[in-house]
Amino acid sequence: MQAETIPTSDSPTYQGQFGEFTITPTDRREVIIYRAGLTIAALCFAAGSMLALTQGNSSFIQSLLTPLYTLFVLSLGVSLFFIHIYMKVLHRTLQAFWLIGTIASLGVAHFSPEPFAVTVYRYPLTLLGVGFVFAALTGIFFKEAFCFDRLETKLLTPIVPLLLLGHLSGLLPLQVEQILLASWAILFAVFALRKVIQQIPPDIGDKSVFEYLKQKRSNPI
Repeated sequence: MQAETIPTSDSPTYQGQFGEFTITPTDRREVIIYRAGLTIAALCFAAGSMLALTQGNSSFIQSLLTPLYTLFVLSLGVSLFFIHIYMKVLHRTLQAFWLIGTIASLGVAHFSPEPFAVTVYRYPLTLLGVGFVFAALTGIFFKEAFCFDRLETKLLTPIVPLLLLGHLSGLLPLQVEQILLASWAILFAVFALRKVIQQIPPDIGDKSVFEYLKQKRSNPI
């Protein structure tokens, strides 16, 4: 929900659902960090996908995918820390998904003699752990689709689980998987680019709702 702006001589005051609020430099900084994390994650994912689709048989490229994935995961974690979500339980759930997936990824990378990407591709059951990282990413896509009605996030929300579950079950032909992966990479990049040029206040949301929910948790009666 868009908050109404009330002009003031100092800084804009917004009329939220439960009262007035202002946007601080800290709020803006958090949004910038959130978007920067998404942008880096999108660039890493796009680069990794392009390399996997065009030169996936090269042992050097297979090894290069590991640091790209690592940077992708770390950047996503930063975004999940700074994202503004009204429902605290949902926020914590997405962070928990990221943590589970990150730990699983470390386990796969540490114990497998093959490059990380090769292991995940050849042994789809690894997605039962690693896939939690992408479940957290899908949560961001769903949140953005719900809040901003963006076409790319509406498409990404089903594409991500479709590709992962399709690979896990072995039901998707290789060509279909490649098309879905390319679509994911392109749409993710489009999403990140549009976030960069989007105005900051909508990403902060209605701070009066956050305050109301905080007070409600403190005084449940």
